[in-house]
Amino acid sequence: MPFPLVLVHGHPFDHTMWNPQLEAFSGSRRVIAPDLRGYGASPSAPEVTRFEEFAQDLAALLDELGVESCVLAGLSMGGQIVMDFYRQFPGRVSGLVLADTFPAPETPDGAEVRHAMAARLLREGMRGYADEVLEKMVAPYASAEVKAHVHRMMTATRPESAAAALRARAARPDYRELLTTVTVPALVVVGADDTYTPVADAEAMHATLPDSTLHVIEGTAHMPNLERPKEFNEALESFLARIDSAGG
Repeated sequence: MPFPLVLVHGHPFDHTMWNPQLEAFSGSRRVIAPDLRGYGASPSAPEVTRFEEFAQDLAALLDELGVESCVLAGLSMGGQIVMDFYRQFPGRVSGLVLADTFPAPETPDGAEVRHAMAARLLREGMRGYADEVLEKMVAPYASAEVKAHVHRMMTATRPESAAAALRARAARPDYRELLTTVTVPALVVVGADDTYTPVADAEAMHATLPDSTLHVIEGTAHMPNLERPKEFNEALESFLARIDSAGG
């Protein structure tokens, strides 16, 4: 029986960022792509949150759905939440997919920038930010359809929720030592032109994880699952086949 696949979106997006994967894999296994607390159709975020709370939300959802063990995939902030989930609930994870993410804690300067951005979003809303970062989230040469989808997700996110998540990101723990203890296979994926989480970050994670595969997707930036879904899905399908085979 194939393991369920749980897909954790990044910031400031929602579960629809995984539409190509939902379409590709839902016919062969259970695929769960929730909206994180405060995003999409989920309830509003509390004033202050932590990644550990996002991970606990996921565990509660899996309890509700009767999922004991799964392949857990996350992109960017979603990847860091996936790491926190593994920190808290390692026995519930059969495989990890870490896409365009990194395990290091925030620097003091970085935390200051995130708090300033949180204040800006509360003051100005999401549109100006979305306009500014669109061609870093996806490559400038990405399709107009992909750009429109990403922009739409960003502008639909509630500023209060985005601000709460930014504060959580500023306070995130260091997951680097945790990665050295991971006992399940991992797939590390990164867009070749990602400037937020460069290929060097993915290579470092790959070197740290005891059992990992690194896949660099050419012609993409921070969201290869949307920009080059065929290549992303091929890498994911191969990884899932390995996990299913080991589990069986």
